[in-house]
Parts: sequence; structure tokens; C-alpha cells
Amino acid sequence: MTRGFSKQLSLLPILVASALLLLGCASSKINWEGRVGTYTCDQAVIELGPPDRSAKLSDGKTVSEWLLYRGRAGSSYHYAPSPGGFWSYSDPGFPDRFIRLTFSADGRLESWKKVLK
Repeated sequence: MTRGFSKQLSLLPILVASALLLLGCASSKINWEGRVGTYTCDQAVIELGPPDRSAKLSDGKTVSEWLLYRGRAGSSYHYAPSPGGFWSYSDPGFPDRFIRLTFSADGRLESWKKVLK
């Protein structure tokens, strides 16, 4: 083997790993709008697991929610080291993030919404 070819060959694993990383990042964002009308409730359960909450409506629709990200409670600290000084810290935290999917009576995705709780 020539020196140039072996140098190119040693870059191959890095290029393959980079391509896989980019491909994985691109596929992690779901296009819910593109799934409206075709995506089924069964597919959602297979892909996302059982929903955290689900309700069957009187018109036959099903509304289900899946937890996407767990939030964090806020906190606040106050400290007064001396009569003239005061230090305060407040962290608002952030809420849980859910995806709410509404399925028609025939089990097809009708609408979706991101919900913060």
C-alpha cells in the first residue's frame, strides 16, 4: 500500500461515524404534520410505547399524551451575609413536555400538539 492510500483509509472510520451521527440527528426530529391522516394509534404505541395518559371521547376519537422530556422544579435562595448586603438567586425551572396526539374514530392521526405541564 502507498502512504497516501493508507492515510485515506485511516480517515474512513471517522467519515462513517460522522455520517451516522448526522443521520441519527436528522431522523430524531419527527414531522408530525406529515403523519396526519396516515399515522395510526397502533404505530404510535409501537414507536413511543404506551401513552402516559389516554382518553376515549364520546365521538370515538382517542386523545393520548406521551412524556417527551421531564421538567425540573424551580428553586429560590436568599442570603443576607451582613446588614448592608443581600444576595438572591431564583431558578424558575421548566415544565414537563408532552406530545398530545388525537386519533380519529378509525384510529388515524387527526391532530397533534406539544403541551407543557
